[in-house]
Amino acid sequence: MALLMTMFQLEFMQRALIAGLLTGLSAPAIGTYLVQRRLSLMGDGIGHIAITGVALGLLTGSAPVLTAILVSIAGATAIELVRARGKASGDVALALLFYGGIAGGVLLIGLAGQGAATLNTYLFGSLTTVSPSDLYVVVGLAVTVLVVAIGLGPQLFAVCQDEEFARVTGLRVQLLNLVIAVMAAVTVTVAMRTVGLLLVSALMVVPVATAQQVTRSFRSTFVTACVIGVVACLAGIVTSYNANVAPGATIVVLALAGFVVAATAGTLIRRRHRQVAPLPDEEPEVGVPVPEPHVVSAGHPHQHDPRCGHTKVEHGDHVDYVHDGHLHAAHGDHWDEH
Repeated sequence: MALLMTMFQLEFMQRALIAGLLTGLSAPAIGTYLVQRRLSLMGDGIGHIAITGVALGLLTGSAPVLTAILVSIAGATAIELVRARGKASGDVALALLFYGGIAGGVLLIGLAGQGAATLNTYLFGSLTTVSPSDLYVVVGLAVTVLVVAIGLGPQLFAVCQDEEFARVTGLRVQLLNLVIAVMAAVTVTVAMRTVGLLLVSALMVVPVATAQQVTRSFRSTFVTACVIGVVACLAGIVTSYNANVAPGATIVVLALAGFVVAATAGTLIRRRHRQVAPLPDEEPEVGVPVPEPHVVSAGHPHQHDPRCGHTKVEHGDHVDYVHDGHLHAAHGDHWDEH
């Protein structure tokens, strides 16, 4: 307990916790729409091209965060336009973004005269180096992402669910797709200091996948994913400080552990629900008469024999007569009712 109190009194840890809280909220918020559109790896592709933005900032002597934002937005917009116009499939466009981003970043880092240690700070995150100015940028960007993700929620959901239906209803599908891509680029920049550019996609996807194991609606998935993201980030920061390990990797490992627990619990709940849920009563078809319930009687008012005119069915050593849906078997000189 004393160690936690000491940690919370450190200014750099206070900034780290605030950055982690905002990252845990914003990354799953926009990641929910990416997962819905089956573009789970888009965050990873943007993270790769953001490396070029960071390297460009180091080369020009400007703020790496700002150049990363600009380059990420440009890359996300380019990939969305290529995908929408059908000149390349989504996975091919993402592959181009992967390779071009990482190659350009490494090349520019070398031209800037920076070593691998500087690049690792952005690749895997470094919460201890978050400055007050960096925190202001993170706060502004995270609030922007949350406002857009919540404020345009119905429109973005419609586009992610069915683009054709959204277009018929009058929504500007292309513009909304660009909004999602740009917000994804901004989110990558927000999480750059927390989990790093190489692991940011995990924080955008894993909490959403975890929430889907225990929720049914889009809204509940959205809220649950944000809660899971916040818990994973804060717990990862505290654990990494106490264990002296990388915060980004710790956050992702905790998020993956949460997915395993949720997937197991969800499977058990669904299995139990299938076992105890009663079968629904079958509704009669329209126009088909409902048969009256069978009434068991003590006997019939007349004696059944081959002369009564009922349908006869022979079964080996005895004869059955069908009358009013009842089966009567003749055994010698007496009759049984079945």
